[in-house]
This record gives sequence, structure tokens and C-alpha cells, in this order.
Amino acid sequence: MTARSRPCLYLVPYGELPTSQREDARPAARTGGLPSLPDGVDWPEGKEPLVLSVDCGALPPGALDIELPSDGHLLLFTEIEYPPESSVVLHVPAGTPTTERAATYEFDGEPMQVKVYEPQTLYPLAGLTLDEDRRESPATRAFLEDGGKGDALDGFEEAVLDAASGGSRPGVCVQIGGFSRSWDVAPDEGDLVLLAQMAGQAIDHDVYTMNLIVGTREDIAARRYANLQYEQQC
Repeated sequence: MTARSRPCLYLVPYGELPTSQREDARPAARTGGLPSLPDGVDWPEGKEPLVLSVDCGALPPGALDIELPSDGHLLLFTEIEYPPESSVVLHVPAGTPTTERAATYEFDGEPMQVKVYEPQTLYPLAGLTLDEDRRESPATRAFLEDGGKGDALDGFEEAVLDAASGGSRPGVCVQIGGFSRSWDVAPDEGDLVLLAQMAGQAIDHDVYTMNLIVGTREDIAARRYANLQYEQQC
């Protein structure tokens, strides 16, 4: 089982943290809101909304098996209500002077406004994820074929995953790293690993999409975010 598992961080509202972890909880992310950007950097050209800001320095060290910046903020701009034509991930290093950008702009002389989602503060919760193809391994297939113990295995896996998150895994949430919990074909296959997975309802309760960002470990570590791939599932 451990060979087909990967650690992740769930980003959840304070009220969804296990009681035992609330006293020392430190905010690490925010959905929605307006971006604070360095001088000379504006909204992405496609005017995608800001859906997630991650305070890298507030993430628990060593909690992931992908390499994220040790400080600063990761800003994720993408559409969550329909398939995005373009998406952007930016890293703003710690200490960089920034200014909050307005949501209004002009296009052909007409006033326009970028979609802005209600901001919500999120807290990190360590978790464990399993490969969707884990039951195709020879050992697991042999176990299942020897007496049809699928229900027992389901219960064991759920107990392990719940325990890894302090008692209960969150449902609708944002996830950093780990294996995806996709609604369709998983995009994190081959050399691609999950950077972030965002349930639309974790950002706007009325949006029923799953939004996934994947890339190679090398591109994520080197901050070559222009090489990332984005997928929306409904």
C-alpha cells in the first residue's frame, strides 16, 4: 500500500480542522479575493480570476514529496466555471513589494471587471492519497481474488486515510500534492504529478467542477510554471 501512496496537504476552513489541531493552526492559503502583485505585473492577459493564494512559508515543512518554494506566495489564476482558455501560476518571493490590483479594467474603451470570488482563509491539513490504479498490482489482485475481500480492503484503506488526516478526510476542498481524486481520467499519469486540485465548490458553492493542475516534478521544482497543464472535469 505504501508503494502506491503519496502525501498531500488539504487546505480547509478552520472549522474543518480536527479539534486537536486547531489551537496551533496557522493560515496557509486563501481562495478568491484580489491579487497583490509586484510593480510591472498585472492580471494575467486572459483576465482569469484569482482562485487560490498559497503562503508557501506557512506550509508544514517536509509534508509533500514535490518541491515548492520555501517562502513567498503562489498565486493560481484560472477559470473554474467553464474550461479555461489559459491559466497562470505565479510565484511572488517573500519581501517583494506588492500592490493589490483592482478588478476593473478597460477593453476597447469600455469598463470591464474580472470575476472576483469571495475570499476564504484556509488551513493546512496533512493527508495521504492512494493511486487510483493501486488495485491492479499483483499482490492486491491476488488478495481480492482469494475470497472476495473487497469490502474489507475498502474499510482498511478508508481507516488509514482518515487516520493520516487526524481522524477524517475532508470532502470538498483544495488539495496540494498527492494523487488526484479526479472525477474522470486522472491527469497525473506518467511523468506528470499533481500540483493542485481545486473543487469548484471549495471556491464558490455553486460551481460543480474539479480543477486540476499537473506538471513534471522537475518543472515544479524549477518553478517553470508556464509548462504546467490544466484540466477541468465536470
